[in-house]
This record gives sequence, C-alpha cells and structure tokens, in this order.
Amino acid sequence: MSLSIQRMLALPCHVRAQVFRRVLAAPAASLRPFSTSRPVNQEPTSSVNETEVSHFNALASSWWDPHGSSRLLHLMNPLRHDFIARCRATTTKDAKEKLHYLDIGCGGGIFAESAARRSHTASVAAIDPTPSVIAVARKHQRLDPLLLEPGRLEYKQIPLEHLPVPSSPEQGYDIITLFEVLEHIRRPSALLASALPYLKPGGWIIGSTIARTNISWFTTKLMAEDVLGIVPRGTHEWGQYIMPNELFQWAKIQKELEVEQDGRGWMVQGVMYVPGLGWKEVGGSEEWGNYFFGVRRKIEGGG
Repeated sequence: MSLSIQRMLALPCHVRAQVFRRVLAAPAASLRPFSTSRPVNQEPTSSVNETEVSHFNALASSWWDPHGSSRLLHLMNPLRHDFIARCRATTTKDAKEKLHYLDIGCGGGIFAESAARRSHTASVAAIDPTPSVIAVARKHQRLDPLLLEPGRLEYKQIPLEHLPVPSSPEQGYDIITLFEVLEHIRRPSALLASALPYLKPGGWIIGSTIARTNISWFTTKLMAEDVLGIVPRGTHEWGQYIMPNELFQWAKIQKELEVEQDGRGWMVQGVMYVPGLGWKEVGGSEEWGNYFFGVRRKIEGGG
C-alpha cells in the first residue's frame, strides 16, 4: 500500500468520504492533443501561459524556503543532476568537459544555481518570463560570490523565443533543461521544437514532467494539492500532463535528434515522492507518475 493511500485512510471518516467521491468523479485518462508533427511555415507563437505566470508570481516570495511551496523542487534537485550524469555517460568520453547549460523555465533558480556551482560547468543561462521569480532568483544569486563571476550564471526575464539563437550549432548549449515546465504550457511540442536550434550536436534536452493517468490525478491533484496541501492548490492541470510515449513519438520524427528503437539517444526514469524519505527512483513509474526524460541531438557523420 502506498504512503499516500495510508495517509488518506488515516483521515477522519467524513474527509475520506469526500475523497472517495472525488476519486469516483475523476477524469478518465484520455489522450492529450500533443502534436508529434513538424510545423510547416508556422508563425512563431508565444510559449508563455499568462495564467501560469500569474500563479508562479504569487509563489515567488517562498521559492527559496526549503519548507515552503517549492519544497518538493528542492528535494528533487539531486535526482535531476543524477539523471543528467546518466544521460551523458551513455555517450560522453570526456567526463571533465566543461558544460554550457540553458535552463528554460528556471523559476527562482533552484536548479540553475546548483548547476552553476558544479565543477564541470562553464556557464548557465537561465530564462523565465515570470517577473517576480526572476527577481527572487537574482536576489538569491547575490548571496554567493561564486555565482557573480562573469559568465557563470545569467538570468533573463524572457521567453525562449526572445533568446538569440546561436550563430552556429557548435555554439549551442551542451545541456538544455526543462524541469517541471511542459505541464504548465499549452503547446509543449512547439516549445521543444523551438529549443532544438539552441542545442549543440551531441547535446541533450533533459526535463521532467508527469504522466497523464488516473493515478497521477489522484496523487498530484487530489492528494498533494487538495488533501495533504504539500503543493499549492492550482499548481497543476491534469489535462496538460504528458505520457512518456508521446514524448518518444515526437522525438523520433525530429530530424535533429538521435532517437533509436533500441533506446539510443533517449532515456526515461520514473520517480516518486515518498513522505519522510523524499524523491526516489522507481523503475516503471514513468508510466503513471512523475518522470525524467532525455533526448540527444545528432552529431553529423555519427558519434
């Protein structure tokens, strides 16, 4: 029995009754319109969801409180770095190579700061369209002199489409991250496609999101937001969750990416939050809950 269900059964009877009524009324796991086609001569559209910007503006002041509204993001951060290292280990020969990161949807900078402090990091560019969270990120950056070194960590309050594209593929980023981003925007496939020109050949796009299943509705919406209150209410919209196979099918048809049926150039890892223990890797849980994913850009001529 999962810890979430154990905690639910410990609730007063009238609360349990309300929970079970909500479960019976839960949405069926229908397909989300996640486009896998390549847009043809499509005008650029904004990746900004104004509703989400307003929501995260309201949470900005508590972003760096390890016991506040972003507590689960703080706890997840070590697993983010572990997954990046695992992706790179499948193809990288030089473990000491200095990496250039682009963190899309950086929020208050939890991942961006930690990446900028790592010994193998050359630079981190972190972008987010939300004014308050970028202000919080810059303020917190000033607490660490290391992060103020020229070029080490730069925040920009812009959406991806306003970031200058590198002059050549080789000038791109080694790692592009989108942690807890895709489920908060209306057109995730368009954002992923827009990120490809910024990625260096051999580089990885790495992110995290949530599978769209009845189990994830129960754990992330009903339990986490409504019952336990460990995530602010309204943080997630279940209909915007993405199944890992939808991401895989999208990646397979992108000519820039190296995604093979044998798994080369594609990685996925399910993770689960265990109260009292934190986030844990759970094989197979990517099919029904939170997960990391990674896709690699081709190197022309192989590699």
